[in-house]
Amino acid sequence: MPAALWRKHREGGLAAEAASVLVAEFEADYFGDGGEQQRFAVMGLPAGTLDDAARLVAAHGIRAYDALQLASAIAAREADADCATVACSDRRLRQAAAAEAFSLLP
Repeated sequence: MPAALWRKHREGGLAAEAASVLVAEFEADYFGDGGEQQRFAVMGLPAGTLDDAARLVAAHGIRAYDALQLASAIAAREADADCATVACSDRRLRQAAAAEAFSLLP
């Protein structure tokens, strides 16, 4: 996530101050901040998700990390059909997610 935010800044779509604030907020969610616990659960990826990521790279021409993100979204949707929306700003990942029948944010 920090890489995506800083990339958005490098491309002129996000001011450096805004990128810095968003990265800090993400890190607080990820690691916890002061008295608050982390808001994300970090977990390993099962072999099936890695297999799906490999398929997605071939099918959609997306980068490995993007394929892992999309394969994880597919796994989440399989566990809970209400998990049918993907948030991303990368054009190729958005196209791949749409092709995999996800709604997109923004």
